[in-house]
Amino acid sequence: MPFHLKKRKTLTLALQNETSMEAAKAILHQYWKYPSFRSLQEEIIQAVLEKKDVVALMPTGGGKSICFQVPALLQKGTCLVISPLIALMQDQVTELRKRGIPAAALYTGMSTQEMDIILDNCVYGKTKFLYLSPERLHTDLFRARVKNMNVPLLAIDEAHCISQWGHEFRPAYRDIAAIKSLLPEASTIALTATATQAVQQDIIQKLALRNAVILQKSFARPNLSFQVKKTEDKSDTLYQTLHQNKGSAIVYAATRKETRWIAHYLQQKGISTTYYHAGLTPDERMQRQNAWLKDAVRVIVATNAFGMGINKPNVRLVAHLHFPNTLEAFYQEAGRAGRDGQAATAITLYEGAEARQLTQKIAHAHPDAEALKATYQKLANYYQVAVGSHADVTYPFDLEDFLHTYGLQAAQVHITLQRLQEAGLIQYNDCFAQPAQIHVTTGAQQLYVFQVSNPDYHPLIKALNHCYGTHIFSDLTRFSLKRMAKYLQSSEKRIHQQLKELHDLNILTYLPQQKHATLTFLTPRYAINHLPISAHHLLERKKVMQKKAQAVIHYMTHPQRCRTQLLLEYLGEISYDKCNVCDTCTSLQQQKQPDETIYPYCREKILQLLKEKPLSPHNLLDILGAEIDQEKILNTLRVLLDKREIRYTDQLELALQAY
Repeated sequence: MPFHLKKRKTLTLALQNETSMEAAKAILHQYWKYPSFRSLQEEIIQAVLEKKDVVALMPTGGGKSICFQVPALLQKGTCLVISPLIALMQDQVTELRKRGIPAAALYTGMSTQEMDIILDNCVYGKTKFLYLSPERLHTDLFRARVKNMNVPLLAIDEAHCISQWGHEFRPAYRDIAAIKSLLPEASTIALTATATQAVQQDIIQKLALRNAVILQKSFARPNLSFQVKKTEDKSDTLYQTLHQNKGSAIVYAATRKETRWIAHYLQQKGISTTYYHAGLTPDERMQRQNAWLKDAVRVIVATNAFGMGINKPNVRLVAHLHFPNTLEAFYQEAGRAGRDGQAATAITLYEGAEARQLTQKIAHAHPDAEALKATYQKLANYYQVAVGSHADVTYPFDLEDFLHTYGLQAAQVHITLQRLQEAGLIQYNDCFAQPAQIHVTTGAQQLYVFQVSNPDYHPLIKALNHCYGTHIFSDLTRFSLKRMAKYLQSSEKRIHQQLKELHDLNILTYLPQQKHATLTFLTPRYAINHLPISAHHLLERKKVMQKKAQAVIHYMTHPQRCRTQLLLEYLGEISYDKCNVCDTCTSLQQQKQPDETIYPYCREKILQLLKEKPLSPHNLLDILGAEIDQEKILNTLRVLLDKREIRYTDQLELALQAY
């Protein structure tokens, strides 16, 4: 058996043509060992099996992947999965392969030879799941091959990226609808953890979903206590919070420097801690992540580069040391606490100036069109790319050298690279990590003849056969020089050299490990005066993010409202029930009964305001809260809704009942 792969299971033929929920549960048990589906998973899977287009909204940790993986295993062909992050794709492919399910990933930065092998395996039905970045959809290579694939299902992960109203807008997602014309038999499932009403409608429209079914699990997390604390000493308050909340924890910091400083501070206080950010090498990141996952260290201090795809159920605390940019991002990060259903805490620590700092940060993060054009021109000059050339070519990117060459600041360049990526002009992967891979391109008999005739290569070829089996003859396989060197009691340098020689002799394909940042020009290079960057669009995007920043400030600084109610309201879910576990609720445990003498006055004020225009519940609370107790306002709203004197509009605002 391979030392890093479990023996591949054979899909049960009896289940391949079955579309009942009994078969789905059998698949769930066969590959995941779960006895039953979680809440909403069964409804989503049933809709997918009925070939309906589905929008599935489930909180972080709710089991979104199973919602498309199980029904795909019940259908013949390859499921295409669109995902925005290379690391997330790699993690999911690894997990599927561990379960014996053939899966592969296709993304910017791979060689043409590597992509050829992967796409061939999809055409010939050897791959069940193909993960790919949205930028891959419209390459000539992919479009030519996808026509010959049997694709029953198209899964769009992180579907909020398609919407300009979302917090992680990515223009390449808007090209997905066009590729669907090549997949006439495929149904579509769009999945996301957070999406406001506007984003949901954008997903349906931009993906051209047909009679879409929206299935949503409540975003409420009754076991999660949301807390916000203003402090002049974050490090000490964090230490006290960790002392009060025992167990595994994630601490989100704003900068790489801060992750190091906070980790050092906590270590000095006797708390086992490590730090994580995108500037570490891939091996360092993996080692630190695994140490935390295995509880070898209690706390991991990280930038927001950490957490996507992580499924650690026993996290008791998630702490933010700064205001997040958006409530969507905050909810996803905070939601990594308490996935086991046990009590957990999500706390934000802030200083007095952070509301102003967040507003300034959003302004600086959205430079104008001229700044983007200047960076694009410098990139073209740096790589000596002529106008009209080099579409879809990937280069290693030495950020320090680029900064030195043009006298730029790192923060400024990172921001402009992000905006150029949003514009669909480049793809930038910070500290790109591609593991070594091998694929034997000769037949088994030919390999044996070569092995006998070339005794110098005999030990290595024998070891490859023993450790990887027949899999290396059919697919690119992840390969570890370190493990092979240990197995053969040889040096990594010697094995690397022999694999390069076998590659040159066309015995096998050897793709060495890559550890560097990469930059890809996704389109032929534009002349600077024809660069398709819209100043109007940049301004509109900036306004969207400023509005989201104001929502963060409103959540963090509101003196009275239940934190869960505020979050749910922002995400389009209205709840009159307090969570009773957030800091606001616990500080107001004395639940006052509504004062009936104030009811007529409160009713009159509400109806007077709604006569002018519809208002959201939190708008009414903000307007009336200075003179009327919050409980009285909420109780009055309940009574008016029950009596049908007021109603909710499609925009989830309150309005007078129309007769």
